[in-house]
Amino acid sequence: MALDASELTRRLAEELSFTENSYWIHLQASSPIEKYPAKQHARSVARHLGVHEGLIYLAGQQTTFLEDSDQPQLFRQRRYFYYVTGVDFPDCFVTYNIGQDILTLYIPPINPRTIIWNGRGPSVDECEERYDVDVVRLSTSVDDDIQSYINSNEGSKIYALHPNQKPHLRDSHTLYNTLPKKNIFDFDRLQKAMDNARVRKCPHEVNLIRRASAVTASAHRSVLRALRTFDNEAQIQAAFLDTCIANDAKHQAYEVIAASGENASILHYVKNNQSLKGKQVVCLDAGCEWDCYASDVTRTFPISGRWSTEAKEIYDLVQEMQTACIERIRPGVRFLDLHILAHQIAIKGLLELGILHGGSMGEIYRAGTSMAFFPHGLGHHLGLEVHDPSGDEPLMSAEGREPSHDPQTKEVKGAPRSGKGLEEGMVVTIEPGIYFSKHSLSHEFGPLSPHSKYINPVVLQRYLAVGGVRIEDDILVTANGYENLTKAPKGEEMLHIILGEDIRDKGEEALVLSRGGTLLR
Repeated sequence: MALDASELTRRLAEELSFTENSYWIHLQASSPIEKYPAKQHARSVARHLGVHEGLIYLAGQQTTFLEDSDQPQLFRQRRYFYYVTGVDFPDCFVTYNIGQDILTLYIPPINPRTIIWNGRGPSVDECEERYDVDVVRLSTSVDDDIQSYINSNEGSKIYALHPNQKPHLRDSHTLYNTLPKKNIFDFDRLQKAMDNARVRKCPHEVNLIRRASAVTASAHRSVLRALRTFDNEAQIQAAFLDTCIANDAKHQAYEVIAASGENASILHYVKNNQSLKGKQVVCLDAGCEWDCYASDVTRTFPISGRWSTEAKEIYDLVQEMQTACIERIRPGVRFLDLHILAHQIAIKGLLELGILHGGSMGEIYRAGTSMAFFPHGLGHHLGLEVHDPSGDEPLMSAEGREPSHDPQTKEVKGAPRSGKGLEEGMVVTIEPGIYFSKHSLSHEFGPLSPHSKYINPVVLQRYLAVGGVRIEDDILVTANGYENLTKAPKGEEMLHIILGEDIRDKGEEALVLSRGGTLLR
């Protein structure tokens, strides 16, 4: 009999006279209480396909070996496959019979000869218990099962991502060459449908991102605590990875960016091998995965724990850009408007610092000169990929009309005529930055460019050593606004940690991980 917590509490109080804190409940289950919602996701994909029958077919990542080597390539599950299975081991397949609402997982058979080398893979019974699927079969039967489906469902489509991922069928030559007008395979619609399904995250997915973000925040703290003992970017990367791995987050969502000084002006700097000596700041852009879901966090901090005048001015400006954009997040707001707002704030701030001059905010914005200092988008979707799909409408879509914010009041309004705008359940990054790229400022924005009249080279010279400042948080769009999923310290709290004045208990909670244990710091 199902009984929710509130009803149980009422009955304990009324029938047994238990007080609120006089009892505890122990739940025991033979299978995971909360499974990854694979079936829910499969149904969502079918809805976005807009069909009521057919078979969705996806191949997971297969075991492959390095060229001219007996060593396997590092396994990374195909994200579309994971979205409808929650399975994170190789050599699997999945089908979803849309008409019958049956999700079938195919797993590799256990090979007794390889157990001593690689251990035993999961059995059919174990997968039936662990995963949210209807049927589990061995992968040796997948091609025959699909062939049987074709024979029994004349005219029905099989939806797959790519031709090179199609099943190996006995009659594939006949299917492809004698029935061109009734081709059973559709390679055009599934990816688009899955992209649209993945745009909005369900609560289970949000919790996985939240857990990835918690480990990432702890890893950023570890770097800050030890920063003044480091003399090379490599040590920053090592400290970050150490904390992630110690907390069972063994995979990064992307390569760690530990860029010091002028290296911070390179957006995707991943060498991480330069000395910290003589540098002002470090831009650390790093985030781990938790059960295949990404976090994406950037913090910029002074190596000594104390800002130079120029670095502090740029940090404060970027923080103002980020805060203003995050505060305006809610359903219906067009993301492009937030991006433009960030540019407007950047231009105003750079004018006040004297780096920009010779024109009004509007003139400099229309000229595109702020792109010299803020050359990338404000953010992107986050989920199974660090740059998750945007679906039908790109996050930075400019369709519809001009930005719907007032440059003077900076008020951002919804933009229904420009598309759907942000939606509840989306997870997006907000990552403004100000950079001083010597190459960019001497070439496309150099003395011979039309932008030179707006850039003051004398004042600019003082800021080149800063390199760049970026601040990035992961934001969940809620029904009435937003939730910031990122707990990595920034601002004054960040400086306290670098200087050994750790105020960890402020705003940081211990995280109990699903695989057991407490977050290690």
